[in-house]
Amino acid sequence: MTPLVGLAARSAWARRGTLVLVALSIALSTALLLTLERLREDVRASFSQAVSGTDLVVGARTGPVQLMLYAVFRLGGATNDISMASVDAIVRHPAVAWVVPIALGDSHRGFPVVGTSTGYFEHFRYGDGQALALDQGRAFSGTLDGLYEAVLGAEVASRLGYRVGQRIVLAHGAGGELGAEHADKPFTVVGILAPTGTPVDRSVHVGLPAIEAIHLDWAGGAPMPGVHIAADQARKFDLAPKRATAAFVGLKNRVAVFRVQRWVADYEAEPLLAVLPGVALDELWEVVGVGERSLLAVSALVAVVSLAGLVAVVLAGLAERRRELAVLRAVGAGPRHVLALLAAEAALVTLAGAAAGVLVAAAAVVLAGPWAQQHLGVALSHGAPTLTQWAWLGAVLLAGMLAGLVPGWRAYRMSLADGLSPR
Repeated sequence: MTPLVGLAARSAWARRGTLVLVALSIALSTALLLTLERLREDVRASFSQAVSGTDLVVGARTGPVQLMLYAVFRLGGATNDISMASVDAIVRHPAVAWVVPIALGDSHRGFPVVGTSTGYFEHFRYGDGQALALDQGRAFSGTLDGLYEAVLGAEVASRLGYRVGQRIVLAHGAGGELGAEHADKPFTVVGILAPTGTPVDRSVHVGLPAIEAIHLDWAGGAPMPGVHIAADQARKFDLAPKRATAAFVGLKNRVAVFRVQRWVADYEAEPLLAVLPGVALDELWEVVGVGERSLLAVSALVAVVSLAGLVAVVLAGLAERRRELAVLRAVGAGPRHVLALLAAEAALVTLAGAAAGVLVAAAAVVLAGPWAQQHLGVALSHGAPTLTQWAWLGAVLLAGMLAGLVPGWRAYRMSLADGLSPR
């Protein structure tokens, strides 16, 4: 078998001008398949690691996926808020260990602002139960003296070039730079969080009383005409939060999660919804799964077209190789040897193309990684191919070997006289 493979390699090398183009086509299609699969898995991992250690996410009654999208991933908007009275009722539930309310709706230069309590830095977890860590400074104090303090996510600080001590101004609404600003009540950056690879990196965190303070002289999403409350004067008002967008809930024992979920659903004072983050993410994957499968199907078709090109090239070369194959038959090679030779050639070309595809995919991940992290918030992993990627790679190689049997079978049926008779 080894001499046959060597002969096939030398034969393929003799026609390298054409076969290199075929191998390049296979390489690009393989790289497309592997890169898409890597991106799909990393996006899922990024979403799955956005929150952990939270047993329930509670918000106004809406769809579970929508609640997860705006409460955890800062995508879209809430249909309604929930009252702090409801949040306090959840806190008093005997099975609840902690509750962290959040208030969304403001932004800073396109980054969402999260109004929350100091418990956010104590209880929020991401990845495999990792706690938030400060890269610089400290968390906001949550006191009236530290009312206008802000803690930035790592990406916010990196992209805007902020540092501890800098003053920033929040904008009303999620419209970013186009929204009306709360310019009369600037915040001071007191801390910058370490990177997490989650939406936390793209968020500005302030205290819930601060959200109340900057909206004291606002009504209906705009400043009230003729009313202005200075930053220092705001401290004299009741700044206890009245509404929240959602709340992260941790339980004393996860066994009680369905009991608390039903209690929230039956809460009579206000229509509420409690979702299990893992279950909601599964529903999200079902929604986006159709798109994922469509992209992979298109990539697989590209690979099939590349292999069809390989078959066409080898078949087209058979006419030129009639005498070469006849000589092989004349020196004792049987039809099965000729079949094996052509199949081995096709397999070697496919193997070379697939290997090049692996290198191209790895280079694409390395080169595009920083861009994906900065613009999409997705950390692309640089590790070895996953089991699914190996499966795709094996499928390409198997398809290449099977494709090589087509011209091999054609040559198998050619007789010695076919190669010696002039045409």
